[in-house]
Amino acid sequence: MLKISAYQDVNLPERVGKPAAGLQKARRQGKTDREVNFKSALDQQLQKGGDVKFSAHARARLYSRGVRLDEARLEAISHAIDRAEAKGARESLILGEEAAYVVSVKNRTVITAFDRDNLRDGVFTAIDSAVIL
Repeated sequence: MLKISAYQDVNLPERVGKPAAGLQKARRQGKTDREVNFKSALDQQLQKGGDVKFSAHARARLYSRGVRLDEARLEAISHAIDRAEAKGARESLILGEEAAYVVSVKNRTVITAFDRDNLRDGVFTAIDSAVIL
């Protein structure tokens, strides 16, 4: 079973029923409940701990671009990192059907993410490899 983790800067509720400070702030900034709930669900999924980490920037990109990660997609990203590591890669582009991820192979951390619409004009720099899912 694949486990993922994220950096510890995410404010999640301590108890069920009370929104985290970050969610309360988002509501004060005029975010809809749908946006707040999606961000909360994404942050909780990314907070579970383990194999693939996501930087704060990558989490923000995934949220803002509506990229959804299920268990199968996370497993595919993990295997792609394994393949890149076996070839000696340091910074890799992982290209999937719905999105692309720039990953620090050594740290097993997704640095940033691009949805399919933003890939068309994209130029990827500071990578030494690419893995196609």
